[in-house]
Amino acid sequence: MQTKEIKLTEFSHGAGCGCKISPQVLDEILKSELKKISFPSLLVGNDERDDAAVMDIGNGMAVVSTTDFFMPIVDDPMDFGKIASINAISDIYAMGAKPLMAIAILGWPINTIPVEFANQVIEGGRAACAEAGIPLAGGHSIDSPEPIFGLAVTGIVESKKLKKNGGAKVGDYLYLSKGLGVGILSTAQKKKLRLPEHDHIATDSMLQLNKLGAEVANFDYVHAVTDVTGFGLLGHLTEMCAASHTTAELTFDSVPILNKEAIDYYLDKGAVPGGTKRNWASYGHKIGELSDYQMNILADPQTSGGLLMAVSEAEHIAFEEFISSSSYQATKIGRMKSKEDKLVQIV
Repeated sequence: MQTKEIKLTEFSHGAGCGCKISPQVLDEILKSELKKISFPSLLVGNDERDDAAVMDIGNGMAVVSTTDFFMPIVDDPMDFGKIASINAISDIYAMGAKPLMAIAILGWPINTIPVEFANQVIEGGRAACAEAGIPLAGGHSIDSPEPIFGLAVTGIVESKKLKKNGGAKVGDYLYLSKGLGVGILSTAQKKKLRLPEHDHIATDSMLQLNKLGAEVANFDYVHAVTDVTGFGLLGHLTEMCAASHTTAELTFDSVPILNKEAIDYYLDKGAVPGGTKRNWASYGHKIGELSDYQMNILADPQTSGGLLMAVSEAEHIAFEEFISSSSYQATKIGRMKSKEDKLVQIV
């Protein structure tokens, strides 16, 4: 096989975070009959589906640890390495922390895809880590049937600045830092429907680091943060609502879409990820009435998606002024209200 003919996405059954196990199945996997062991220094574990684990290390500081890996969502090996790495580092930023170092996780079909492609994936990982200001300090590799890459990332945060997916308050405004549609565009690629002029749309978004998370750690008025990945906006928003004991009112027309014309074109051609249907089967009963079109957008599995933030009603103007004076983006998409039967309502 000629190297130039190899397309990484053709060697994987899923794409990026779209290959995540559904929330419903994940609940079954994680359930345990064993008595829970108490670790007083563990500030954040798996109880509320936060983005990373956090351990108190004393002197007002905490260490943050996460891992994330997946199969190719793009054909270019360098970009695959970058995207997988940026996606993993995002979990650290979502906790309001700063990354310190990363360890690579590589699975490679060594008899199917040339090893020089694996080298380029690793180089992409190094480049992403360098952009985040951290070393790719080691890793582990296996021979696997499908290509897999990601990172285990360690970060640090002042305990008082830690951000979680719980803590949103009634009246908070909700902001999203990246547009939706990555899953639809990636599915269009796998179905060989995607037009060349649309090839860059998802990639450009996925290659953006969520450094904003480390910035908002300094803002007490940002009450909750999570990143939007494989469970789609609705999935991660329901987790935020459940952890915060609130209901979200989501203004659909305000939700940013990467390229609405392109997304609508591919939805009309049936480019709906399997992950969208798995997501909806898992949490659709927690969502108020919405159209099929809205569901396909809001439950679309994202890879290296944006940050979802709950910002104090009293301080949201100051937050918007910060965003407008910076290189970051964040769009107001709704607000929190008192908890009702449905965790998310669409208006």
